[in-house]
This record gives sequence, structure tokens and C-alpha cells, in this order.
Amino acid sequence: MNNLEKTQYLSAEGLKKLQAELEQLRTVQRAEIARRIHAAMEFGDFSENSELEQAKNDQAFLEGRIMTLEQTIKNAQVIDERARHDRVEVGSKVTVEVDGRKENYGIVGSAGASPAAARLSPFSAASTASTTWPGSLGRFASGSCRTFPPSR
Repeated sequence: MNNLEKTQYLSAEGLKKLQAELEQLRTVQRAEIARRIHAAMEFGDFSENSELEQAKNDQAFLEGRIMTLEQTIKNAQVIDERARHDRVEVGSKVTVEVDGRKENYGIVGSAGASPAAARLSPFSAASTASTTWPGSLGRFASGSCRTFPPSR
């Protein structure tokens, strides 16, 4: 099973953003690339037509992104961020203390991970590599645990 086939944990806001991006790509971006391909084909000589080649490369990238978004949305499970959590899991809010300084984080799916915005994911390499929280996943919400940063 590849990553696109797995459940994708998203906030309601995150799901709406992905849906809006998908709509933009399907309508506006596809039409723009089709126009560019058509204009480049009017130059005639296809063997050395860099505009046509670039437009086709852009089209391939666009279609790949559309496919990724479709799969992510298809496999989305919306996180109920208002629910009370007895254990640290996706949708939980946690407080991390590092060197006496406390910081609050939300546990989200990989698509919503942004350590700089205080959103961590147990499925994201960026979150697990940059923080000490992964050892707390599954712990009781009222408890505490000690974790250590990954060795560098």
C-alpha cells in the first residue's frame, strides 16, 4: 500500500483547502496549459520547440498533482478537533516542555503538518525529526512522558 492509499487525517479547514486547490488546478490551470500547448504547436517545428516541451512538462506535473489531491481527498478522514481525547492521537492538543519552556501543539495528519505553525504529525518526517514529541503518541492525555531528540 503506497502513501496515497492510506487514510489521510485532515482538519475540516485543511480538506477545504485541498478541495479548492484541486478545483483551481482542474479548471484554471488545465485550461492555461492547454492554451500554452496549442499556442506552442502553432509554431510548427515540434523537434526543437522548447515552449511545447515546457508546456508538456508542466502538464505532466499538473496531472500528477491532481492525481495526488484526488487520492488524498478520497482517503481523507476529517479530524474532530473539538473532541476530547483520552490519549495522545491525531486531533489531540499537547504541551511539550523543552528546557523549561512549554509549547502547545496540535497533532494532525501529514498533510497538515507544520512544526513552525505548532502542528505536528506522527506521519511526517519533518515533525518527527525536528521535535521530541513522537514518544508521547498513544500516552494517556493526563500523563507525561519523557522523550529524547533523535541523534543527529
